[in-house]
Amino acid sequence: MSSTSQQKSSLSSSLFSAQGMVITGIVWAVLALLFFLLFSVTVEGEELPLWYSIGTYVFELGAFLAAAIVCYRNWQSPQMVSGRNVWLCIGLGVFFYFVGGVLFGVWELVWHLDPAVSIADAFYVLSYIFLGAGMILAVLSKRVDLEIAQWIALLGVAVAGTAFGLWVASPTFFGLLGSPEPVAIEQPVAKASVPSTVASAPKSAPKLEKPGAKTQAAAEIEPKDETTSAPLWVEALDSKLEPLEFGVNLFYIIGDVFLLILATALILAFWGGRFSQSWRMIAFAIFSLYIADMYFKWADSRLQGEYESGGLLEVFFVFTGVLFAVGAILEYDISTRSRQSRRGRRTAKG
Repeated sequence: MSSTSQQKSSLSSSLFSAQGMVITGIVWAVLALLFFLLFSVTVEGEELPLWYSIGTYVFELGAFLAAAIVCYRNWQSPQMVSGRNVWLCIGLGVFFYFVGGVLFGVWELVWHLDPAVSIADAFYVLSYIFLGAGMILAVLSKRVDLEIAQWIALLGVAVAGTAFGLWVASPTFFGLLGSPEPVAIEQPVAKASVPSTVASAPKSAPKLEKPGAKTQAAAEIEPKDETTSAPLWVEALDSKLEPLEFGVNLFYIIGDVFLLILATALILAFWGGRFSQSWRMIAFAIFSLYIADMYFKWADSRLQGEYESGGLLEVFFVFTGVLFAVGAILEYDISTRSRQSRRGRRTAKG
């Protein structure tokens, strides 16, 4: 009995060790990548199955929940070299992202709603605020003495990130580079060349659609069936939040670029040294979040709100949660081991 209990304790200790948890995070990320690669592509005209959408949420939310737990452990430990407040902010950031993802999933999968702004956005906004605060505290905890080339790199990241974010959010933002004249010319020609008898024909003629697309009658009926599954207060809340769409989208663009700049500053500030590995993971988590968020905005803007979540590049949302968790695990391991080694040296000297 004693040998069996010892084996169980050794197994649990190995699983919950830093190495075991990091390996678990890597396995989770690989499984998520395989899941997205194998099942994210469907036949044209067909929607993604419900079980696949649920699976994407399980991988994403599981990663962010695990990251919140290990960040909470870091905040509870007084041994953290970078400070407890850093991990409190980062932990709250990933936790609010988890809550926002849960609410977004309920709106999408349970009630079949796709509002411009929902209550989930409130938690996403809080997530950006706390992640930014945590990363600012992390940068300030180390004296940043950047060279001129590094400041230029930060400026380049800021300009490129802002331009790309604006282009993704609004494809016509840089429309001044194009010429709108052909549209103005084609419109009157089309009107002049179409007889009046033909112009009235579409009222009774069938409308041509892509294979697998919904007919107009079905499109008019289905939203009613879908919206009836949501409570009235949800629809009323979504309608009240709709005017905030521009401001919320602008905040996301600014937040993505701001976090991207902070991630670059983290890499430059913590390059080399004992604690560089953990903060590299945090910076890579922000890069991953930027990629996933830009892809989501790009797909949604190009498909005019008809984008169905679950695309291949959304796997970077999973990578974001995993990288946050791995960074927190490495920071905890290095901080506790460094303190233990110091105590051991003091004892040996005594």
